[in-house]
Amino acid sequence: METKLQAQKSREKWNFASFFFDCLTWADDKRFSPFKSRLFKKIKGKTLLVGAGTGKDFKFLPHDGQVIAIDISPKMLERAAQKAKFFPAILELKEADVCALDFPDAFFDSVLSVCTFCSVADPLRGMREIYRVLRPSGNFYLFEHVRSRIGPIGVLFDLLTPLSQRFGPDLNRDTVSNVRNSGFRIVKEENIYLDIVKWIEAVRI
Repeated sequence: METKLQAQKSREKWNFASFFFDCLTWADDKRFSPFKSRLFKKIKGKTLLVGAGTGKDFKFLPHDGQVIAIDISPKMLERAAQKAKFFPAILELKEADVCALDFPDAFFDSVLSVCTFCSVADPLRGMREIYRVLRPSGNFYLFEHVRSRIGPIGVLFDLLTPLSQRFGPDLNRDTVSNVRNSGFRIVKEENIYLDIVKWIEAVRI
């Protein structure tokens, strides 16, 4: 019951955020676009995109595979659908909670998460679901902002998180440790902006 309540609260929060999300993230889009353009080319085969948002990252996805993009917010997906019309390959949108995926085991060749696990109510549960639906030796890619390991910045993020999580993401998630603790083997960790925004590559063992 608690998980369903958490999911409903998250859905309502991101439904509300969808109305101003593109404006709020405009600067980050400009800053991180070159990195996404370079890194998302690694994605291959049947891919699950976790956190479709308003679809602003669709343009970075490769065109030679099949992508299923999920989001917990139907309002986000409504906006993503407009951008999906211009994607020149197979792209399916689906409302779903990453903590309770309805895909079969070992269904995907790769999974990409974009600034999502700073918001998932139960990140370990969500990552274990990704582990389940990813084929053995499949790749889990994350473009995420995380808690800084730089002392004063990390403390600042801890202090700001009770406010930020009311309207958006947590700022102090230890996502790297969560990836390891959910069973994956991390093969690459690249700092994109200080150590706050990271690119993480992991493999399903």
